[in-house]
Amino acid sequence: MVETLPVEKMKERIGQELGVSDWVQIDQDRINKFADCTEDHQWIHVDEKMAAEGPFGTTIAHGFLSLSLIPFLSGDNMVLPEGTVMAINYGLNKVRFINPVKVGSKVRDRVVLTNVEEKSGNRVLVTTTNTIEIDGEDKPACIAESLAMFFVQ
Repeated sequence: MVETLPVEKMKERIGQELGVSDWVQIDQDRINKFADCTEDHQWIHVDEKMAAEGPFGTTIAHGFLSLSLIPFLSGDNMVLPEGTVMAINYGLNKVRFINPVKVGSKVRDRVVLTNVEEKSGNRVLVTTTNTIEIDGEDKPACIAESLAMFFVQ
């Protein structure tokens, strides 16, 4: 659920979970399209026959594919500063690819509010920790701190 709050109320929520996304299936078509888009056609991602003989027994999603899903997956689990007129991706911190996402797996994003920082020029920098979980796996695919800059009135 997307909430709009005064910055001071947002700061009170630091350390709290904002929500968990729905599961999204990672199929071979999605992996192939990502490979085409990024020009990363390494066999472990796109060659199903060769990957079947590889270390994971199947193709795996690119780590950056998992990372790139964060804006989509976290979209319903956000806290916005009151008066937001625009937001932009500002960057990432501490990105780690912990566990490969095998083709056919489902992933979701668990979002925790990590920091809220008021900046000059009516801007608010919001940091969330995003844990991309894999259905049925103990270890997540990815953990990354995502930064969003909100422009407020």
